[in-house]
Amino acid sequence: MKSTPKIIAIGLSLFVSTFGFGQAKLFSLEEAKAHALDNHLEILNASRNVEIAQHQVTETTGMGLPQIDITGQFNHFINIPVSVVDANLFNPMAPEGEILEFRMGQEFSANGTLNVNQLLFNGSYIVGLKASKHFKRFQESNFLVTKEDVVFNVIQAYQLAAVAKGNLEFADSMVVLTQKLVDMQQHYFELDLIIQEDMDQLNYSLLTAKNARVAAEVQYQNALNLLKFSMGYDMTADIDISETAEQILTKNMLSDGDIHNNLQYTLLEQNVTLSELNVRNNQFANLPSLYAFFSQQYNAFRNEFNFFADEKWYPQTVWGLQLNIPVFSGLQRHARTNQARVKLMQDQSNLEQLERALQMQEMQTKNNLRGARDRYELQKENAELARSIYQNALEVKEIGKGNSMEVTQKHNQLMIAQTQYLASLMELFQAQLDLDKLYNKLLSKNQ
Repeated sequence: MKSTPKIIAIGLSLFVSTFGFGQAKLFSLEEAKAHALDNHLEILNASRNVEIAQHQVTETTGMGLPQIDITGQFNHFINIPVSVVDANLFNPMAPEGEILEFRMGQEFSANGTLNVNQLLFNGSYIVGLKASKHFKRFQESNFLVTKEDVVFNVIQAYQLAAVAKGNLEFADSMVVLTQKLVDMQQHYFELDLIIQEDMDQLNYSLLTAKNARVAAEVQYQNALNLLKFSMGYDMTADIDISETAEQILTKNMLSDGDIHNNLQYTLLEQNVTLSELNVRNNQFANLPSLYAFFSQQYNAFRNEFNFFADEKWYPQTVWGLQLNIPVFSGLQRHARTNQARVKLMQDQSNLEQLERALQMQEMQTKNNLRGARDRYELQKENAELARSIYQNALEVKEIGKGNSMEVTQKHNQLMIAQTQYLASLMELFQAQLDLDKLYNKLLSKNQ
């Protein structure tokens, strides 16, 4: 008996763990977006591109800092080089053409050198440093584009899941209502108060409602899987959404904004700046470059390998300046500069074309949003009316009036109205989402 409490405790813990296992984690729309921003692989890779750009800035900056190298060399002459001279240099009495042979140098030699080089002026370096910093800003903007695309997909998937969940709840209610009517009419059928055809019509409506419920369940699960993928969430884990389509809809209003805040426009603007810097870089390539250098060298020569002994090393120190003046490159620099200018004009034209395209898109998207909102209000009212008509038909049938054919027709009418309502809701969501993306309103400032 003493073990009973322990057994009960173990049983309760197993029950709690079993009950908790497989519980779907609830996500609001904001939580889903936050999870995607922290975990989506595309965002992580885009952030790494920003990190690479920062390292490139450091690399470019380093080209203007002192370049210091230390080198060392050891030589072992297995055969000491032989030199020859005319014998008359040492013996004026030597016969004409006689030469003397002798070996010059030692068997062992070593040297160590310290080299320091410093860039003093180079026009391309100055422009290149600006370009590397601007390229980093370009990658940061590209990072924002990636985040915007991910958030766009998350919102789209969440809205789809919310609509699918609402449709599933509607399908459940239709099954309950129709099943209730079938159960009631079955009693009248057994009393021979209604005919077989009426009963068959009701069963047909019930089967149709159940089929719609199965399809709604599949649609909802597929929408959740799409949401998990968009969030960068574990595909094997279970999730659910905590917001309904109506709750999401109340947060969306007709947006006002500026197309020049569009991230694609920002990217193209920065691309124009990079092209301008490229033109300047090619122009500055015609300017002289000035470098300073310093070298400290120590040499040792030995007949024996005793470089670590207290023997003499011979120093050699030199510093100087080097000036490089470009004179003529076979018109290569001129051609590269002209190519850069043409590329700049192309980018400027592309920016102007994008601005016009965004203006057109703005007008179309606003019109689409207004039309979608109007259609949504009409379809919502139509669905509510169809539901009211169907419920009235059920009530009439419950009291023994009307016929099953009319109930089936009203049922089909309601299903069509519901389908049209859901389509208008998704159309409204999409139109609002497109406008928010156009105005760069999908990301908050702290994202």
